[in-house]
Amino acid sequence: MSSPGILPQYPAGQANAPVGVERMFQQILQAVQKSHVEIADLRQECAELRLANASLERQIREGLQHNLHLSRNASSGFATPAPPSPQLRAAKLSPFLSHNMPLLSAGPTEPSFRPSPLGDNALTAFPFGSRDIPGFYVVIPAGGAGTRLWPLSREGHPKFLLDLTLKGRSLIQATWDRLLPLSSAARTTVVAGPGHVRAIHEQLPDLLVHNLLCEPGPKDSMAAIGLAAAVLAKRDPDAVIGSFAADHMISGDDAFLSAVAEAVEVAKKDYLVTIGIAPSHPSTGFGYIRLGEKLGFKDAPNARLVSSFKEKPDARTAASYIATGKYRWNAGMFVTKATFLLDLMKEYKPDLHDGLVKIAAVWDDEAARQAVLNEIWDSLEKIPIDNAVAEPAAAQGRVAVVPATFGWDDVGDFSSLADLLPAEANQPRILGDSNLVVTEQVAGGIVVPGSGRLITCLGVDDLVIVDMPDTLLVTTRARSQEVKRLVKKTRESGWKQLL
Repeated sequence: MSSPGILPQYPAGQANAPVGVERMFQQILQAVQKSHVEIADLRQECAELRLANASLERQIREGLQHNLHLSRNASSGFATPAPPSPQLRAAKLSPFLSHNMPLLSAGPTEPSFRPSPLGDNALTAFPFGSRDIPGFYVVIPAGGAGTRLWPLSREGHPKFLLDLTLKGRSLIQATWDRLLPLSSAARTTVVAGPGHVRAIHEQLPDLLVHNLLCEPGPKDSMAAIGLAAAVLAKRDPDAVIGSFAADHMISGDDAFLSAVAEAVEVAKKDYLVTIGIAPSHPSTGFGYIRLGEKLGFKDAPNARLVSSFKEKPDARTAASYIATGKYRWNAGMFVTKATFLLDLMKEYKPDLHDGLVKIAAVWDDEAARQAVLNEIWDSLEKIPIDNAVAEPAAAQGRVAVVPATFGWDDVGDFSSLADLLPAEANQPRILGDSNLVVTEQVAGGIVVPGSGRLITCLGVDDLVIVDMPDTLLVTTRARSQEVKRLVKKTRESGWKQLL
């Protein structure tokens, strides 16, 4: 018998000789990859259960509050009542038939804070307002057309205005609900284009008029966040701002709020702070953050320096990132002092800095604002905040990251949207009226019956079928990231009116 750890020797060509080393490693790698897939499936099932439980808990909580209100015949005292927020009417069909949100109707008076229905802490989501951070301002950039979700998402009605889970709140409304405990309506700012201002005001009636900053045209995230920083720094020189996209989905409100609070503490020490999401799989659709050394702050024990930012990798590179345990997904969330961000812009992008400061100087004077915007805005550089300041500042040790454990998804394509929707085993996900979808021997995929027509599928797996009144999209989940290319080709073919 061979000694432990020593491979036995066999004559050349002997049938029972062990497989070669390369073959053995291939088998090990295949086993590991299979385990990753199984773990990802389990995580997905857990996420779906959390979403289902969140909805049930929210109903229970609202029922308890309603009963308490009746028993006291007065306000519960938990929060000062605010003007009623809109409730989306329940619809039998998908709300995307006309590419508009369903009609809004005023509901009963309710607290100004509503736990996000996309989280899993509906019963413990701090309804007492104790999470308020003095001097912290929320910035919500609401831009982009969500072209990878076309034809569901359109330029005139992008994904942040859509209720993609049919839970009664659009993505921007869920973002508002989630962040309100940390600031207030008075300290929450939305940056959006002129084509979306009206819809945003309709969906967020508590948003103050002077806190909706309308940018004349899209200039990417640095100009949008930089404009908010410049305006808020003028209004409050000590402001700490946090930028959070309007169209991302988050589960785990408790962990999210805690991570943001920790990031604020680090930002006060003159850092640009991002929040790193623990990756659940080697995604090629997200950028990555390489973790550096711990900062050792008592009030922010998890904070680390950012070693570097990595662009969206290929599958092999993504798997290698995950294997090291030193990488987090880059969710594009940034927290910093408004004045510190302006200092970084002045150092790395001085022309952009100067233009935004000139605009901010007259922002609250509407007549002067328009004149300055007409003069300056078109000349501003179009660049993401990562490339403009985050990457060069990280190279100088001025960017920190708070690793977080909450669930996150940017809903970047139909494949990721499908993962967020419940489904029966070996059945496609359905976003809309399930009575309009009939399948036989169909597994996986996602179907959006948005035209009111019956959709029937036989023997096809993992398809993406989006049937709108004016457009039909058919592709596969594997190629859903490429829908953006199809949008470009549709535009070039003269169908701009459908985009």
